[in-house]
Amino acid sequence: MTLEAYLADSAGVIGATAAAIGQTGMDAAIETVVTAIAAGKPVLVCGNGGSAADAMHLTCEMVGRFLHNRRALKAYCLSSNPSVLTACANDLDFDTVFSRQVEAYGEPGAVLIGLSTSGASSNVVAAFQKARDLQMRTIALTGEVRGPLVPLCDHLLAVPSGHTPLIQQAHLCLYHYLCMKVEERAS
Repeated sequence: MTLEAYLADSAGVIGATAAAIGQTGMDAAIETVVTAIAAGKPVLVCGNGGSAADAMHLTCEMVGRFLHNRRALKAYCLSSNPSVLTACANDLDFDTVFSRQVEAYGEPGAVLIGLSTSGASSNVVAAFQKARDLQMRTIALTGEVRGPLVPLCDHLLAVPSGHTPLIQQAHLCLYHYLCMKVEERAS
C-alpha cells in the first residue's frame, strides 16, 4: 500500500465517522462534558494500549489547554498512574484497574469517557458498570464492533471501521473536536 492510498483510506474513515455519529450525537456528548465541568464534577478517561495514550492526550488537553488559555478543567486519566494500575492488577485483577479508580474518583453527575476500539475491553466495561452504579454519565469511543460496552453508554461515538489504526486516527479527531468545543464553553 502506498502512502497516498493509506491516507485516502484514513480520510475515508474520518469522513464516514462524521456521517455515522452526526453533529447531534457529538453535540450531546459535548453537552454532557460541559454540564459536568460546570457543576465541578470530574471527567474520568480510560483506555488500554494506544487508547491509554489517547486517554492521556485527551486529559492533558483539558487540564492544560487546547487552543486557548483558560482555567484548568477537572479531568483525570485512569491509565496514567502505574502504581495504581499495577497494585489493582496484582492485588485484585486486571479487570479492576479502571473500576477501582472510578469508585475512588467518580460521583453522581461526573463523566466517564472510555476508548476501546473493540468495545469489549473488560476493564473498560467494568469501569462503565461502576460508573452506572455511581450515576455517572458515560461516553464511549469505539470502532464498528458492537461489544458489551454499548448498552452501558449514554453516548456512543462509534467509528465505522474494524481496522484499529484507522479507528484510533478517527478517535483523535473526535476527542480533539470535543476538547475544542468544551474549551469554547468552559472559558
